[in-house]
Amino acid sequence: MLSAGSLNILWLAPVVVLGALEVDLNSPDSIKAAAKEVAYDLMTYYDGNETGHIPGILPGPPPNGDYYWWQGGALWGAMIDYWHYTGDETYNDVTFDAMQFQVGENRDYAPRNWTLSLGNDDQSFWGMSAMLAAENKFRDPAQGEPQWLALAQAVWNEQASPDRRDDTCGGGLRWQIFPSNNGYDYKNTIANGCFFNMGARLARYTKNDTYAQWSIKTWDWIMEKQYIDKDWNVFDGGHVPYNCTDINRQQYSYNAAILLSGAAYMYDYTNKSKDWEDRISGLIDGMERIFFINGTLYEPSCEGGSCSSDMLSYKGYVHRWLAVVTQVAPFTKDRIMKLLRSSAEAAVKQCTGGANGRQCGFHWTTGVYDGQTGAGQEMDVLGALCSLLTDEAKAPVTNSTGGTSIGDPNAGSNSPTLPQAAPVTTGDRAGAGILTALILGTTIIGAVWMALD
Repeated sequence: MLSAGSLNILWLAPVVVLGALEVDLNSPDSIKAAAKEVAYDLMTYYDGNETGHIPGILPGPPPNGDYYWWQGGALWGAMIDYWHYTGDETYNDVTFDAMQFQVGENRDYAPRNWTLSLGNDDQSFWGMSAMLAAENKFRDPAQGEPQWLALAQAVWNEQASPDRRDDTCGGGLRWQIFPSNNGYDYKNTIANGCFFNMGARLARYTKNDTYAQWSIKTWDWIMEKQYIDKDWNVFDGGHVPYNCTDINRQQYSYNAAILLSGAAYMYDYTNKSKDWEDRISGLIDGMERIFFINGTLYEPSCEGGSCSSDMLSYKGYVHRWLAVVTQVAPFTKDRIMKLLRSSAEAAVKQCTGGANGRQCGFHWTTGVYDGQTGAGQEMDVLGALCSLLTDEAKAPVTNSTGGTSIGDPNAGSNSPTLPQAAPVTTGDRAGAGILTALILGTTIIGAVWMALD
């Protein structure tokens, strides 16, 4: 049996991945060069910066394209990390414009065009990308424009408000925001995990303990509902009519990863609390057992069958979120980096598809391109490559360690929960009168014509 010391050395061994993407995993320059190619391929799926298209979103939602609104928010988080880890500013302008365009009328990442199909997790993915922009010192918007920290606070404030909360299942966020949405009766891990994660990061960034107390409350609720069991399996959620006891035992990698990332931020915020250290170690135990096969990331919920476009993007989040865990909870570094390195090696090996011969698939454990090409798959491999560059990148900043983003602790608080109709103007009334007259006239003419016939 290998000693622990030997295992720690293994991930440092020379590895050159030969394929359509040729990468020396010991060379940051080589990793950056490969990431540059993957970033280019990823951005070919985005057309929001073209005339007639909507800035910020990937083509969709179905049936108009493969992607939902929230995946745009996820994309820009990936591109902010790409810039942060590589220093390549090629896509900074398009990322900035996209993030600003989708802030919505109330500067809370709940634009009216999407609110009726909006989940708490959807809003959170945009909010977490704004939080990432603050933590990575991405270019600040001009004075008077929506600021990254304030946007993240707006999302968090709205999700903490009584409008989003009820006593069913003893608390917790529902998956969907509006009662008309399918899934409103479901309280799941990802909605609550995102809220937990944002709260932990806001607490660390601002030193406002209110955020941390909410994160502790959310963690305790998740544990009380047994969405995490004693073996650190992380389950998906439960339904309100059953008091959330009908637990959906499906395991998704991003559920575990969002909780692990939030726990790491809480560990840092609480000055290396033993409780959070134990929780971090437990979650890593569970993730390594469930989601890594021989060191390669695997999505058990779908890889044996069919993966949705959502699922096809999970691996990138896992790599990116685990990478930051090593920065804010450094005791995890050797163990996590060993996993990220072996997983990235497998990911790159199968990027041999598409017209350019380097498009990436999703089934990394096979070592063979699976023919499934898309934005999610490219985000996954981009995240895998960037996750190996943490040694050269600064840890997430706070407002006392160089952060410059301007916050607003009351942001979002007064935003309407339900989409509001615009006030009726005199012009609207006049237009309505003309339209009524036209309809009435048409009806009368039709009736006369029928009578004459």
